[in-house]
Amino acid sequence: MSEQSKTRVLGAVLYENFELLDLYGPLEMFGAVGSELKIVTVADEPGPVTSFQGPKTLAEFGYAECPELDLILVPGGLGTAMQLSDDGALISFLRDRSPAAEVTMSVCTGSAILAKSGLLDGRRATSNKQFFDFARAQNDAVDWVTEARWVEDGPFATSSGVSAGMDMALGVIARLYGEERAQEIANITEYEWQRDSTTDPFTRFLNRGSAARIMRSLETR
Repeated sequence: MSEQSKTRVLGAVLYENFELLDLYGPLEMFGAVGSELKIVTVADEPGPVTSFQGPKTLAEFGYAECPELDLILVPGGLGTAMQLSDDGALISFLRDRSPAAEVTMSVCTGSAILAKSGLLDGRRATSNKQFFDFARAQNDAVDWVTEARWVEDGPFATSSGVSAGMDMALGVIARLYGEERAQEIANITEYEWQRDSTTDPFTRFLNRGSAARIMRSLETR
């Protein structure tokens, strides 16, 4: 069976207070691949997981019973900080499953989790620009790239904040299924794909983010 015709399994990782578009933006793109790609959702335990924005997503599998994964997607969000314990369940899951995956991806501050796990040691990676130092503080053995929409290094792909995950997803689809398929998906979803991974208009906001300000704005809505 050829690489392009086999059915790959993508595991979308969930945890409390993940960023909604970090997950669903890339899944919109990957879901459009069709029968060659199956998406499953996984968390510490099966069941509903609440995003930072409020809507819940059902985790079909717990880490223990998760099937073999060809692709792994780790979203970011304000819940990231709770996942950074060295002996945490998500860190252990990624250390166990990522070496066998074809591509492990993160969006936004999800790269902080990959960095903490040690999986990005010696590799190039990026993260949300407004909270870039949060990711960088997790591991100085990572070659952190401040100006990049997304970065691919071997079996890892990391994107900048939130919407950048869609550009990264299309980049990975192009890598696995061809540029024509990726552009077709961008057209179907009416998304203007930023093909140049090095173009990052949001670098000007480097480390200007305030988690406290975000929390205060949510309390008043």
